[in-house]
Amino acid sequence: MNRRAFVLLGPAILLAGCVSGAEQIELGPDGKPLPRVYRITPAVAQQIPFRFLDSVNTLRSAKGIGPLTFSSQLNAAAETHSRDMSVQNRPWHFGSDGSSPLTRVQRVGYTGRLLGENISETYQTELETLSVWMAAPDQRSVILDPAAREVGFAWYQEEGGKIWWTMVTGG
Repeated sequence: MNRRAFVLLGPAILLAGCVSGAEQIELGPDGKPLPRVYRITPAVAQQIPFRFLDSVNTLRSAKGIGPLTFSSQLNAAAETHSRDMSVQNRPWHFGSDGSSPLTRVQRVGYTGRLLGENISETYQTELETLSVWMAAPDQRSVILDPAAREVGFAWYQEEGGKIWWTMVTGG
């Protein structure tokens, strides 16, 4: 009997030891979970654009739409706007100087046609942000626009962890 109890309880004890080290979810004063901060390290920063582009192109391919390629000018416009949204502390499509997405892509020398811009203020990863954009019809239409051929994608992470994401498409 003791031998059977050991055989049955042994794995349970081992599993219990694994669970005790699980990450605890911190709750705020309102009882809701506090955001989990996604820290973008230099090593992760090198991977983010390619994970994002691969994911976008997979979504586009599933709909029979051609892939996007990065445009250095659109990347520059996206990076400028991500930083500017942080300065303004609000996610919106206009710059602190009143610039529109069209003005920003013209400033960096983009000669193609601006098709759309998605923005976000979050603590989430680029793929979680892409998922949120895909759930919103207006933002999904920017990602899946068949006329789009090029994309710019950038972010700015504040010291506290908040990330400002910008995606710009052109054709």
